[in-house]
Amino acid sequence: MTDYRRLRVALLGAGAVGSQVASLLLRHGDELADRAGAHLELAGIAVRDVDAPRDVDLPRELFTTDAETLITGADIVIELMGGIEPARSHILLGLGSGADVVTANKALLATHGPEIFDAAGRVGASVYYEAAAAGAIPIIRPLRDSLAGDRVVRIMGIVNGTTNYILDRMDGEGADFADVLADAQRLGYAEADPTADVEGYDAAQKAAILASLAFHTAVPLDAVHREGITTVTADMIEEAREAGFVIKLLAVCERLGNGGDESISVRVYPALVPRDHPLGAVHGANNAVFVEAEAAGSLMFYGAGAGGVQTASAVLGDVVSAARRHIAGGTGVGESTRANLPVVSIGHVLTRYQITLEVSDEAGVLAAIAGLLSEGGVSVATLVQTVIPAEDGAGGDTARLIIGTHRATDSALSAAVDRLAASDAVERVVSVLRVEGE
Repeated sequence: MTDYRRLRVALLGAGAVGSQVASLLLRHGDELADRAGAHLELAGIAVRDVDAPRDVDLPRELFTTDAETLITGADIVIELMGGIEPARSHILLGLGSGADVVTANKALLATHGPEIFDAAGRVGASVYYEAAAAGAIPIIRPLRDSLAGDRVVRIMGIVNGTTNYILDRMDGEGADFADVLADAQRLGYAEADPTADVEGYDAAQKAAILASLAFHTAVPLDAVHREGITTVTADMIEEAREAGFVIKLLAVCERLGNGGDESISVRVYPALVPRDHPLGAVHGANNAVFVEAEAAGSLMFYGAGAGGVQTASAVLGDVVSAARRHIAGGTGVGESTRANLPVVSIGHVLTRYQITLEVSDEAGVLAAIAGLLSEGGVSVATLVQTVIPAEDGAGGDTARLIIGTHRATDSALSAAVDRLAASDAVERVVSVLRVEGE
């Protein structure tokens, strides 16, 4: 083997991803050295309990509970502990010691990204985080490097495998949310507490990371509009199918306006996507990110969004990049927030709704509903009416209306739904979904 320079690698965490990273470093060390131009020596693995059972058999002498000593002696620190603390403190210690950092910690970057990138910039180090946004899918480097000379206009992505698995099963089988969620938990796709996934928190963290990078703007997590999928029913899925749509939990990052009036919107919600759109064909627990740029046009990135060995692939790609930077020398390239665009609330976004109502099947109801919509400048694009006969057959039938609106601001559409809900002409607002990808 070539006599390469040796770089010491500290690994923090030995869970599903960390143990796979360690195993691949040990098994493919020579091959990785050829790619990186340096021998990557796994100096140690910091864990809370060295005797805890693990899925991968690793040399016991590599394990330590002394994370600080391991970090300060490393050239590259891989943080795969998750959570905020002590991960944040360990990363800042590594950067302060002159190490480059590789992390898959989306929660940490979404909440403390500016602090971490500033710390890296002060010492000329780099932070790599390909695995933080979409697992094994290469999306960070394309946004940061390949599209650096372009202007990203919009990102629309399925970035949470658990919710896509649930919605895909509901779409394919007509199953209820609760039943599919229980299956997902048994199969390991969903945690015992699935809140982070099904309520959109995980996707919101990833959306903040992607938007910050694409639009050169620090996007705080609390600026991301977030809705989950717990209100999606089998009936909503069937109505979507009949209209030519599929329901997906989307992360949408969008540039609004032109010139000096530009702003950005970052949002996560279940939306109707045309079945012939590339994102409409993303099945199972897979992820996909659809990018629209001014010059490059439409780009699609698709693959596994989670999984130990899959995510380890992205982590090791970052480790090789960090090693190459060490060999080449010079300072790391920091994250750009030069644009500093304002992040606006969802009310400013132009979108369109599909509104499902239950109303009395009687004269004048449709005119009343059209009037309530037009009060706020909302117009009807499509209307499907289905009569639901009364159970006793003695009249008093109910009609189900599925109304597709023309594009309007989200605030105008939301206000229109509120007027409908308060009206005597409407018995119940069954569902409201936004339409994306048209």
